[in-house]
Amino acid sequence: MSVPDASGVLIFTPRRDTRRAVFDALDADGGFVLLSARDALQLETLLADAPPLQLAVVGGDGSDDVRLGLRILRSFAAYRDIPVMYLVPDGPLAVAPDDGAPWLRESAIAAELAQRVRMAVAVDTTPRASVPAPDFRFAFDAGAAWVIATAVDGCIVEAGGAMQRLCADDAPLHGRLLRDVFSMADGAAWPVPDGDGLACMMRRADGGEIPGEVDVRHLVDEVAGHRVAVAFRDLRSGDTAARALSLLSVLDACPSDDEGLGEAAAMLADALDLDAVGVWSALPEADGGPQVVARIWNGPGRVEWADASDLPVVKLCLAGEALVHLGDGRGEVAADPLVEALGLRAFVVLPLLDERRSPLGVLLAGRRRPASDGRVFELALRAAAARFSAALELRRARDQGRERGLVDTLTGLPNRLLFHDRLDTTIREAERTGELFAVLLVDLDRFKGINDTLGHAVGDQVLTAVARRLRASVRASDTVARYAGDEFTVVLRHIIKREDVLRIAEKIVQAMEAPLHLDDGSALQATISMGIAYFPDDAVEGELLLRHADEAMYGAKSLGRNNYQVYAANVDTAQQQQGELKAHLRHAERNGELRVFYQPQVDAASEDIVGMEALVRWEHPQLGMISPGFFIPLAEASGLIVPIGEWVLRTACAQAKAWEDTYGLGLRLGVNLSAVQLMQPNLAGVVASALKETGLEPAQLELEVTESISVKTVPHLVETLDALHALGCRIAIDDFGTGAASLDYLRRLPADRIKIDQSFVRNIGVDPDDEAIVRATIEMAHRLKRGVVAEGVEIEQHLQFLRANGCDELQGYLFCRPLPTAGFDKLLGERERLVAEGRAMAMA
Repeated sequence: MSVPDASGVLIFTPRRDTRRAVFDALDADGGFVLLSARDALQLETLLADAPPLQLAVVGGDGSDDVRLGLRILRSFAAYRDIPVMYLVPDGPLAVAPDDGAPWLRESAIAAELAQRVRMAVAVDTTPRASVPAPDFRFAFDAGAAWVIATAVDGCIVEAGGAMQRLCADDAPLHGRLLRDVFSMADGAAWPVPDGDGLACMMRRADGGEIPGEVDVRHLVDEVAGHRVAVAFRDLRSGDTAARALSLLSVLDACPSDDEGLGEAAAMLADALDLDAVGVWSALPEADGGPQVVARIWNGPGRVEWADASDLPVVKLCLAGEALVHLGDGRGEVAADPLVEALGLRAFVVLPLLDERRSPLGVLLAGRRRPASDGRVFELALRAAAARFSAALELRRARDQGRERGLVDTLTGLPNRLLFHDRLDTTIREAERTGELFAVLLVDLDRFKGINDTLGHAVGDQVLTAVARRLRASVRASDTVARYAGDEFTVVLRHIIKREDVLRIAEKIVQAMEAPLHLDDGSALQATISMGIAYFPDDAVEGELLLRHADEAMYGAKSLGRNNYQVYAANVDTAQQQQGELKAHLRHAERNGELRVFYQPQVDAASEDIVGMEALVRWEHPQLGMISPGFFIPLAEASGLIVPIGEWVLRTACAQAKAWEDTYGLGLRLGVNLSAVQLMQPNLAGVVASALKETGLEPAQLELEVTESISVKTVPHLVETLDALHALGCRIAIDDFGTGAASLDYLRRLPADRIKIDQSFVRNIGVDPDDEAIVRATIEMAHRLKRGVVAEGVEIEQHLQFLRANGCDELQGYLFCRPLPTAGFDKLLGERERLVAEGRAMAMA
């Protein structure tokens, strides 16, 4: 169907993601009739019907198909003189077309294309005398800090409101010179040539400077003349994102007692550069109004904190209302004596809610200056509020539990009675859902000697410290209990892979190795022995699970203490079975027993397939499919992961190339690399050889590195990944959020994307802390220019949450399980059929 008086625009580019971006940008404008072709043959068929076109938007990657398409376009008399606008790929090697035609970088499609197309169509169809002066502001994203200046002397003729606020100047910027506002890092004089991400310092009216970078465009028009458009990005918000992400990685380790919450508040103030932080508890059953939990003041002098019962902002929050005031002229609130006494110009006051959304307290955080990093500032505080809410709810549950005799009075942990109740509940849920979980039995080594030699008071200090370290080593959804004396029990839920449990067990052992500091200032070394049993593999009854965990714990003690052991019905038999499987695995590739399965990754907005992860499977001739969680550790321990990994890489690349030749979707292929493979000195050569042999484009290969691999484990990790990146491959950090160096990975590794671990995603709708971490991680990763994929998306609630919070791509059983080659090919074929039917209906 045609649109009256609309402009006909041809979109011709072989790259599907670019076509989609152009469609989205122009379709949202509503003033264009859009026709699209993905290759030269389709273009020739489309032009044969002689559609009325006024402009062609063409991919400018210089490929043979694009050049052929342009020749076909010009071969039609009706389109011989049609204006062409090129889309130039991003990157330092991208160049503008050499025929003088207008062009636009692909990263600017959403912000600029519609305006550029309208201008091009207007120039082409309107008499010269009536062409209006162009609006140069099309060069900037909405809300960007921008100025426009003359090219001759750099005199500013127009400025956006965001720039005016950044300069902190009541007088307009009109008439000032670019050189007085922006000082280039390389000392270049204005006007500087076109460029993106040019480092500079912006001078404020108060004499301060803001580190940032500018994008510069020289714009020439017969009416408006030669202008220089400058867009400024404040890099302080990126630094805030990094510090806030670091905060999230350690905040949950703080205990939930008064001392721990005070420590968390201090960490919050330090990470976000806050002048004031206040936390109040207001449990409904408490008497006397809100009680102070923590107060931090980093401003000048001393201030008096008014009683919370007299503060309007606290009263509003306890009614469930959040207050956000960033000091930029928006979000004004009624006067409050505490805000005025502290001199806060930017502040956030959030209610601390329990799982039923009932207020338990209030968090206030603010600065004495406006917040230029408002988006990250608010998100990080909301994540911190979730942590404080969980702590207050846990404290409330403990208080109620003590009253009912369900909580240990010394440690505040659930006692044996409450633990058995929770274990029975977990078993019933696991029987219904098929969930795997683990039971850990933790016993202090030589604790009797501590009591006998140092006294029971010291013994109590040790037990309290051990309880605190255990609680800090697991997630909020896990259960830690004091079972009896010096024995503790742990239930780890939502387990995806057995190695996740072993990673937590190793974390607990290491946490206990640190000296315990006693009240008298002395230090004491205490270690633990731990046994692990799995439901349903080791037992399906609670008592039997505990008995098996107890047997494994004594096995750990017999091996010298200070370690953990996993339950095995017969250790000799288990070792013999492992040896036999290792021998079979050595010949699995040669015998054709290994399979590569593919799980699709989909765009969060469209749910269209944009990539796939290659997953190896072992089909044993007698035992059937063997879990990767079992045979991958065997392969790594024996070194077999190197030839197996290379086989998976070559097989998957060859298959991806075959699908690309058939469907032309440009799907990204994800292949996992183990720590053993990353230690290969010739890994880059192996990858380059696989790409050359199979013909797969390097940009279509994404190599996934699990976050548990550190630069200590693999000494030359950064150099190896740099070499792979130099080949043109993408790098992804897998299982993000489960390791100990999340921020270090984001800063140091050449990663293009992160994959949020499925343990966090599966807790969406279950654990508010994990929801807050997922939400903040997505936002902060985007601030640091990383794409985000969420793994383990299994229900519609996961999808809606991740989509609402801007996650880029999704992977999980909600869309598709891992499929064998034939199944994945059928999936792509079905997609092609549905797209063809939709296209035919649209043309009908």
